[in-house]
Amino acid sequence: MTDDLIALARGVLDDAYVPYSEYRVGAALLTSDGETFVGCNIENANYSNSLHAEEVAVAEAVKNGHTEFERIAVTSAVKDGVTPCGMCRQTLAEFGEADMVVVCDEGDGETTEYTLDELIPNTISLDTLNAAKEGEGTNE
Repeated sequence: MTDDLIALARGVLDDAYVPYSEYRVGAALLTSDGETFVGCNIENANYSNSLHAEEVAVAEAVKNGHTEFERIAVTSAVKDGVTPCGMCRQTLAEFGEADMVVVCDEGDGETTEYTLDELIPNTISLDTLNAAKEGEGTNE
């Protein structure tokens, strides 16, 4: 399973549009019902408008009706163990449970696995937003 996802993530590295950083990232996302979706990073001269590989994979999955995720693999062209950034972690938390597996490609057949909760504990969620609305968690 992990090897297949890493291979899919590596398979889209050449599709990345990275004229500014030249840092190619690929992601392969496994949904709870066994479908896979891939994404690569797409840069923009205004870096804040760039799309991350994980976001592209999530968008493709959601566009196709999938909103429950089980595992994601992330790689870069330099195979440096890249992990999803904070923004991507929060996006993954919208659809994945705390125990969702995040596989990071270290190269040479080596990977490091994290749970989403290890990478981003205490995420913003519907529960935390509702609690804030009700005044829970405030100092009042």
